[in-house]
Amino acid sequence: MMTEAPPLHVLTGPTAAGKTEAALDWAEQHNAEILSCDSVCVYRGMDIGSAKPTAAQQARVRHHGLDLVSPAERFSVVQFVSMARAAITDAHQRGKKILVTGGSGFYLAAFFGPVSDEYPISDAVIEMVRTLQTQGPAAVLAALQELEGTTGLPAWLDTRNPIRVVKALERRLASGRPLKSLREDFLLRPGPFADHPVSSELLERPDGELRRRIAQRTDEMLRSGLIAEAEHLLTLNLDPELASARAVGYRATMEWLQDGRRVALEGLAERINLDTWALVRKQRKWFRRLDLRPNTGE
Repeated sequence: MMTEAPPLHVLTGPTAAGKTEAALDWAEQHNAEILSCDSVCVYRGMDIGSAKPTAAQQARVRHHGLDLVSPAERFSVVQFVSMARAAITDAHQRGKKILVTGGSGFYLAAFFGPVSDEYPISDAVIEMVRTLQTQGPAAVLAALQELEGTTGLPAWLDTRNPIRVVKALERRLASGRPLKSLREDFLLRPGPFADHPVSSELLERPDGELRRRIAQRTDEMLRSGLIAEAEHLLTLNLDPELASARAVGYRATMEWLQDGRRVALEGLAERINLDTWALVRKQRKWFRRLDLRPNTGE
């Protein structure tokens, strides 16, 4: 009987740094399967814009965490953790190691500490918050501020991120407890993979090189079907707060289509490149927060 949790290796880095090929090489060399840590790759039909591993790449190494839900569905970090645990167990039972790879910070954080208090949220609370959402992000934020009262909102809450504010309000309503108190309890929880030995590797590139790789990838995506994928997403009438609707590349392309393609394709590419670089900055903040450092031997 296997009693020890298997070791996990995490390979991460900013978008376009070359994680996919590096992960395939590592997995082939170490008898491993790949667990995707990408919040866009979970969506079916979002292949080009997410740089999802191709069929040929997936044939080289078995992948977990791809094509799990429709773009119209929500997929939470709790669902990610549940999927990841099942994938790790399955691979381990077949004598395979697991390589975690991707750059989605919130999913990535699950391998280094707590990411969810798993507090039960009733349907009534969810419906109440969704009703507020129809009035716009400001209404949700105002409701949360009113509940917190004179203590104000904590500095750690990213009030510019509508999803974070929604989740905070749901937990505040469901628990009846201030965010500070909920946070204190949360930080005492072990991470979902705390029993696994975790090693990590951060793949980085100089800014100039990374910008060139981003621009090349954007051009390739636009040639290979990103626009068609965005057209399909528009037919789904996605909730604008869904991760699928806000995904870098897709959001800009959907807005470009809705605006009647008024700017040239080069203008769309420039917008995607800017959005992608903003994502890189956000990812690097996560890497610093998790104390992940580039391998100087790379």
